[in-house]
Amino acid sequence: MQAVELIRKKRDGHTLSTDEINWFIAEYMREQIPDYQMSSWLMAVYWRGMDARETSDLTMAMAHSGEELHVRDVISPVVDKHSTGGVGDKVTLAVAPLVAACGIAVGKMTGRGLGHTGGTVDKLESVAGFRATLSREEFMRILTQHSLVLAGQSHDLAPADGRMYALRDVTGTIESIPLIAASIMSKKLAIGASHLLLDVKVGSGAFMKTVEQARQLAETMVAIGQLSGLHAVAAITSMDQPLGHAIGNALEMAEAIAILHGNGPKDVSHLCYHEAAELLVMTGSAGSFSEAESRVERVVRSGAAVAKLAEVIAAQGGNAQQIEQPQLLPAAPVRSMLVAPHSGYIAGIQSEQIGLVSMQLGAGRFKKGEQIDHRTGLVLQAKVGEYRRAGEPLVEIHARTDAEASSVREPLLACYSWSDAPVTVGPLVYDTIRP
Repeated sequence: MQAVELIRKKRDGHTLSTDEINWFIAEYMREQIPDYQMSSWLMAVYWRGMDARETSDLTMAMAHSGEELHVRDVISPVVDKHSTGGVGDKVTLAVAPLVAACGIAVGKMTGRGLGHTGGTVDKLESVAGFRATLSREEFMRILTQHSLVLAGQSHDLAPADGRMYALRDVTGTIESIPLIAASIMSKKLAIGASHLLLDVKVGSGAFMKTVEQARQLAETMVAIGQLSGLHAVAAITSMDQPLGHAIGNALEMAEAIAILHGNGPKDVSHLCYHEAAELLVMTGSAGSFSEAESRVERVVRSGAAVAKLAEVIAAQGGNAQQIEQPQLLPAAPVRSMLVAPHSGYIAGIQSEQIGLVSMQLGAGRFKKGEQIDHRTGLVLQAKVGEYRRAGEPLVEIHARTDAEASSVREPLLACYSWSDAPVTVGPLVYDTIRP
């Protein structure tokens, strides 16, 4: 085979065989295919797309390009959960211990934030001493002993994805459903869980802006799971406004703890309990959704869920006392309240712009490798559909300095739209895609 032949074949709209896809990825990893030819091939895929079998083959080739954990060979069932990213999305921080407290093992490798979307690893690292970088042996030991592990993404898993994503980022080929699906699913297949719940975000604060786009991505990933022996389900959920109230690492960690105590904001709490119940049903641990919801409610009421989070934090070197007493989490030195400029109903909150404001405060990174300040961020005092009188609290700003707090006041106000009439809030879960 020759790389240029496969580039031409895909460019002209033809279907690539399994052997051709495997060869192309393998040769690229052996550095026999240069970046400029891979970039050309990626652009051909971007324009021509891939069918379900091609996408599955690409995913498997990327999954097999490096280390594979095969966690379900050690403990089964073992579940994984992945979100496509959003603003205020601390769902994994609550869902993972909820499910583990119900007796189902959760093996989770998660990423850092880049751009306006936050990263679960960054939120976990707001806990003093927490160590996200684990060896394969440590990952498996903690999973076996505690039924829960929350680790940073290993560079040894699906390394083809890392190299290809770096090219996609600079060649205008990010927004491709087959390439996005293969990128996500290759890492999940390399981990080797038995069940995977995908949370596909849609809306102003998500990468997928329309329900149609989100459904296409969800269906593609569920189909990949089905073809590769992984039981995958995808929930399509709203990111038209930030999830919950807290945006920023330590602030979101504290809100996740509140969710585990049953005291979190209604929207994000409902989503966390819903997704935890979905995983119990998927694994056969619960015979019905109502039974699953009851079990989730019990581990919240008993304190078992928050105790499980404290347990795994301690197992990974973190200060579990900060879970038991979240007021001990890092706190910004400046707190400043932004008030409503006039009376009315909140008609909309631009999630992506809110995320960018939190980044300006230091809660996110504009470039990979930048240091973040775990203390900073925002706490929304009201959500879409709520009424605010002029001068009532709108957003609490957590900043390093008074000057930084003042600098974001106008950009924050620009994130809000208002209505004189009552506003209807859309659904939190649009659909669930099952095999």
